[in-house]
Amino acid sequence: MMEQDQNKQNELQNDFMIEKIKERPINKRKLIRRTVITAVMAVVFGTVACLTFLLMEPVISNKLHPEEEPDPIVFPEDQEEMAPEEMLSENLVPESSAGTENPVDPTQDILSQLVLDRNNYKQMYTDMSRYVKELNHCMVTVTGVSSNVDWFNNVEESRIKSYGVVIANNGKELLILADYAPLRKAESLSLSFVYLENTVSGNFSIPAVLKGQDKATGLAVLAIDLENIPEQMMNEETGIKIAPLGISGVRTIIGTPVVALGSPMGTGGSIGYGMVSAVSVQGQQSDAYYKFLQTDIYGSQNAGGILFNLQGQVLGVITSQKTGTDMKNMVTAIGISEIKKSIEKMSNETPMAYLGINGTDVTEEANRDLGVPYGAFVREVDMGSPSMRAGIQRGDVLVGFGEVVIKDYSDYITALMDATVGSTVQLKVMRAAMGEYKEMDMEVTLGER
Repeated sequence: MMEQDQNKQNELQNDFMIEKIKERPINKRKLIRRTVITAVMAVVFGTVACLTFLLMEPVISNKLHPEEEPDPIVFPEDQEEMAPEEMLSENLVPESSAGTENPVDPTQDILSQLVLDRNNYKQMYTDMSRYVKELNHCMVTVTGVSSNVDWFNNVEESRIKSYGVVIANNGKELLILADYAPLRKAESLSLSFVYLENTVSGNFSIPAVLKGQDKATGLAVLAIDLENIPEQMMNEETGIKIAPLGISGVRTIIGTPVVALGSPMGTGGSIGYGMVSAVSVQGQQSDAYYKFLQTDIYGSQNAGGILFNLQGQVLGVITSQKTGTDMKNMVTAIGISEIKKSIEKMSNETPMAYLGINGTDVTEEANRDLGVPYGAFVREVDMGSPSMRAGIQRGDVLVGFGEVVIKDYSDYITALMDATVGSTVQLKVMRAAMGEYKEMDMEVTLGER
């Protein structure tokens, strides 16, 4: 009996030992929900992390490595220069003629001792060729690329060239002044340096960006990053050079010898020698005042490039705009003096103030015979411009711009260039009424050109 009980107990133990533990059933809905929630949270976390990095990275980088602002570009104001013959006359007075009633002209005395022959002629042109090679270190070729689709959906690229000159280095970029009119439809810009174009490395070009443009003159300032320029090209003696801006507004500018570089003959790399033969004021342009320097260089009606004097200074930017004379093929340039402020604004990416007055100077005859006061005579007022909203009318004479006394249209442009966009200015205007001019005060908020 005891043996039977023992056997039953052993059987029960064996059954207990071989019993399987039943696994808990899987809730598939719950598992899928948790998986989806985990994935969504991961995406949200990753998105927040990316946005935080993108927003904070510039701040942290600026804190650790603050980016230097480009140096502001400021061009010196023009000062009246003395002509070489005047300096010679003042400084060279022969002892034999001192104290006499009719002193001998030292210029004529020196010239009478010179004997010129064909060797001098050859030497002169050899020297001019050497001078042009030096100037080419300042010159650049600007290439604008645009694309069009033909009838067969083939993409065609067109390339248009213009010419410019290096005018400044702001510590981050080289700045180039160029005629932008041929390039205004370009989708991308690149620059190559003229002094390299006849060498093995002449195909080297650098991407350029537009810093600012002046639609009144058609000129623009372009920029190339200094980091994109090879170090050897920045060598002061053999590399790129900066051309100083000269003075074109002096009374002795007519007769000044000049060199035209770029494409004065309509072909890239062409050269023209001559002199300034005439000066004329620009045509109908609002808030713009510049002069055309006409030369005796016979070139192309589509001429472009830069006009230099013999001191390596920029006198003007060659333009295809015409002066209204019948000398259609004479190379003409926009004088540099009157547009220096505009170039300065473009170089610093500073917007130009806009008032909307098309004016001219009051002549001595108009002042004497008609009693028109000296100032900026208003010929036209742009429709919807700040000047029209202020109440300025055709025939008014602007004589005051803030604290500045306006004596002619050039004074008005200078004052406007010194003003800032959005500023409020007090204007003093003379208006004809009952046979005389009466003073009026107006307030105007300047717009952006």
